[in-house]
Amino acid sequence: MIYHDSLTEPDLSSPTSRVAGRPWPVLLISRELGLGGTERQLAETAMSLDRARFEPHVGCFRPGGFRERELRLAGIPVVELGVHSLISASALAAARQLGRYLVERDIRLVHAFDVPSDLFGVPVARLFRAPVVLSSQRAHRALTPGATRHLLRLTDRLVDGIVVNCRSVARELTSHDAVPPSLIHLAYNGIDTTVFQSEGPVAEAPWPGAVTVIGVVCALRPEKGLHTLLDAFARVNANHADARLLIVGSGPMLPELEGRAAALGLADRFRFQSAVPNVAEWLRAMDIFVLPSLSEALSNSLMEAMACGCCAIASDTGGNPELIRDGETGLLFPPGDALALAARLERVLEHLEERRRLSDNAARLMRGRFNRQAAARAMGEIYERYLAR
Repeated sequence: MIYHDSLTEPDLSSPTSRVAGRPWPVLLISRELGLGGTERQLAETAMSLDRARFEPHVGCFRPGGFRERELRLAGIPVVELGVHSLISASALAAARQLGRYLVERDIRLVHAFDVPSDLFGVPVARLFRAPVVLSSQRAHRALTPGATRHLLRLTDRLVDGIVVNCRSVARELTSHDAVPPSLIHLAYNGIDTTVFQSEGPVAEAPWPGAVTVIGVVCALRPEKGLHTLLDAFARVNANHADARLLIVGSGPMLPELEGRAAALGLADRFRFQSAVPNVAEWLRAMDIFVLPSLSEALSNSLMEAMACGCCAIASDTGGNPELIRDGETGLLFPPGDALALAARLERVLEHLEERRRLSDNAARLMRGRFNRQAAARAMGEIYERYLAR
């Protein structure tokens, strides 16, 4: 199947709809503007859009969050809608507020970035006749509960287009949700490679002396497959006394994972670190980054680790193989296969030159193709393709 890849040149043969050369006002919406991959992608897209072509605005359900402060400092208006629940009076009041904002600011395109804003922003933008309405699918819908998934399928019929961040999600939409490929547009995530790079401050290591740190940064949820990583590390631990395992993140599985680590006898060779804001510093403390997900779209953490110079190993699922070319920019293994992951770990622990080659190639790929400027250009081309009609 063919999806519309935003990295190709848009068709701008039709007359421009910009009035008197004024940039197009566009509104990007998400539930919150704090920590989180989607919030980061929204903020960086808004701040990196070409201001000669676009006048970005941002909407959110709830006030606060450091992304909101970043946006305001960049001169981007932020409208706080005060949605507490999609089935409450606050949603009705917010719909009226959003409608007024669209009309008063002459918003030409509305782009919802996450599931809550898809369910709220898409029908409201349609009701108030926004010329272009886009939704997003940034994770696999298999992780979305049944009723919500059915509602998302309804929004698929209301939008002009759906933006996905990897081909794996696009395939799922066409095969399981009957979305026409012509409706789907690919725009890969982008990262700030001035922040995520090998040079810079390093988090204080929890172990003294020279060690090789295997690590991951992720939410502690079942789909992240962290049991696989613990089991694989336990297998290589006996032959590599200098290896250590560091898991950075927070989530509901912490007690279960702590119990598993204790049962495997990992003791002083293993540490949990709760979620941190200075992610790049912790990634630079890792030599090998492992993403053992059972389900994944396009992982910001994997991209950031590659940009920071980690040797990357990931499960062969979702968008991971779109970032890792096996044996070139990292290594892949079958999801849930601890034996296969242990073999990959042994390989890069024992062959330092290969480890350096993989990490160098990965960092070069992130700088060249997955920087935030490239991501904003790709998104801008999607916007312009619709607006120029």
